[in-house]
Amino acid sequence: MLRLLCIRHAESTWNALGRWQGQADPPLSEAGRRAAHALAERLAGEAAGAAALVSSDLLRARETAGILSRALRLEPEVWPLLREADIGSWSGRVSAEIEALWPEDYRRFRAGDPELRPGGGESRRALRSRALGAVRELEQRFAGGSVVLVTHLGWIRSLAPGLQLGNTGTLWLDSARLAEAEPAWRAEEAI
Repeated sequence: MLRLLCIRHAESTWNALGRWQGQADPPLSEAGRRAAHALAERLAGEAAGAAALVSSDLLRARETAGILSRALRLEPEVWPLLREADIGSWSGRVSAEIEALWPEDYRRFRAGDPELRPGGGESRRALRSRALGAVRELEQRFAGGSVVLVTHLGWIRSLAPGLQLGNTGTLWLDSARLAEAEPAWRAEEAI
């Protein structure tokens, strides 16, 4: 069994503005950089002995992982499989704008529809499949150990639907408990 310490990246400039990001690539805000440094201090003990530090290839996750790497004494590996969901034309918009432009799709998203492709992007079902594929690859490489993942809220929620997790929030998951069966999708907020 592999233990995964899933970390949501620190606040980006778009998080600070309430903009949905998806696979857009804004950098961390100054507040985000400070929060990542504070998290690094905390994780120096909690994640000591981790086999690897693996990050999404999006800038906000890579910047967060770079700050954590010093405290964890691990060089970040970049994995595109840890990317946030593609939300297509919803990217860069705030919730009120999405709701006004695509009211039915926004309602379906909020209701947890696993087949909806927000803004023409990636469905929850597809994101979960991608996330489980990444977990399987991590299990093959690091079985029996622990790995620190710096990723995104949507990616983490694909494994733990309905989870509320702020920027730099953490969640330990055991790979053996991640059922291949479809989860009970729950209503969720912005990605």
